[in-house]
Amino acid sequence: MSDARTLNVWRRWGYRLLPGDLFSYILHLRPAEWPIMAAHTAFGYVLAVGWQGVGRGGGASLPEGLWALLIWVLFLNGGTLAINSVFDKDEGDIGYLNAPPQLPRYLLHFSVALLVGGQLLALMLPVGFQIAYAICFVMSILYSVPPFRFKAVAGVDWVINMWGFGTLTPYAAWAATGRPLDLGHVLVLLSFCPLFAGLYPLTQLYQFDEDRRRGDRTLALILGMRASLIVAVLCTVGAFGMLASAAILLKADGGWLTAPLVLWLAVLVPWLLRHEAWSPAQHQRGMYRALTAWAITDVVVLLVFAS
Repeated sequence: MSDARTLNVWRRWGYRLLPGDLFSYILHLRPAEWPIMAAHTAFGYVLAVGWQGVGRGGGASLPEGLWALLIWVLFLNGGTLAINSVFDKDEGDIGYLNAPPQLPRYLLHFSVALLVGGQLLALMLPVGFQIAYAICFVMSILYSVPPFRFKAVAGVDWVINMWGFGTLTPYAAWAATGRPLDLGHVLVLLSFCPLFAGLYPLTQLYQFDEDRRRGDRTLALILGMRASLIVAVLCTVGAFGMLASAAILLKADGGWLTAPLVLWLAVLVPWLLRHEAWSPAQHQRGMYRALTAWAITDVVVLLVFAS
């Protein structure tokens, strides 16, 4: 535990400033993921109000958008990752948290309080946001908590994540603005479901040994590395096909979508060809390169579709 507390300067300062295990509670919310989750959530808001709306300070929906961002990132996502830590009891590095500190005593209570508190705060926003939060709240419990623990059921873990992070996360911020959805923008939001379906197995490849030790039969373990990477390529291509269809419907310039597609393939194809020789650390770096491709995709899609 001493190594976990002194891993870097931020942790040393955190444990000095906050007494006891208080900083461990924050670390198990995995703040390293907050910028990624915040960016993908804010994507839905910008898609709804458009760049002109953002340029005018976000318009009347800005307070709702900021409130939705706080609730979704800190309460829902933070609570979900914390409750995941409670039941995983990881000893090695996990996503967005290297050398996790020992679980603080009341982490389960803390994570449940965040999830429930977020649902109550969601009542201040439009009903679409409330429903999206409620769906993800239920999926969070089913994903991590026994006897369900669907993260250990290959295929079910995949479905939960592709819908929860892929589509419902940006939709929640769109819903917070109160703007109705049209078919073209429905396709844009839905395209992130297969895109995350491609990304999700990539987040498990470097944890093969850890997952085997726990007995978790994740999707990536069932498929194997090669098949997981093939699925990632096919899902990514399918996602960009949906985006191209949305561009036709919305009469947008879909040519810009070629750049992020090429970037994804530049990450995935060499990974597929060389995966057998890669160490867990190389697979982990591959995951972070894929996350970079995701972030660039968000930006380009907004340039194309945010009117």
